[in-house]
Amino acid sequence: MKYFFYLFILFVFSCKKADQESPKETRNWVLTDIPTINFDDFEPMLNHDSNKVQVINFWATWCAPCVEEMPYFEELAKKYHNQIELKFISLDMPEHKESKVLNFANKKNIQNDIVLLDDTRSHYWIPKVDENWSGAIPATLIYNKSKKTFYEQAFTQEELESEITKFLN
Repeated sequence: MKYFFYLFILFVFSCKKADQESPKETRNWVLTDIPTINFDDFEPMLNHDSNKVQVINFWATWCAPCVEEMPYFEELAKKYHNQIELKFISLDMPEHKESKVLNFANKKNIQNDIVLLDDTRSHYWIPKVDENWSGAIPATLIYNKSKKTFYEQAFTQEELESEITKFLN
């Protein structure tokens, strides 16, 4: 009987699709730090070679449209958990990382990756993200292996999902 139980457990786990991922579990702990990086460390994220659609959202805690649209990104990242990777790139001042960014992330229970981009050479790195970007936020880069589009705008949930699904098909 004991062996039957082990075989049953083995059978259940072997039936699960190998490429299937489970959605991110809701974080039930306090986020104590986020990475602070310069553009040289960030730049590889602009050309990530992955089978998933990459969604990079530039935001700041002081940007009302950014804060308003963040739940839409979170919801779609959860809905399409095995098809997209979402990263929030905070453009807050480094001295506000703990008092504003971490507090915001914990208060809103942000589940996806957040990094703080600390690089004063905006004249250098903004055109590398997109040559037409004025530097205004919110701004979002969505790409996959064959397509890349930059959006210098705030999204409604419907608009964002419409844009993301263009990359999934």
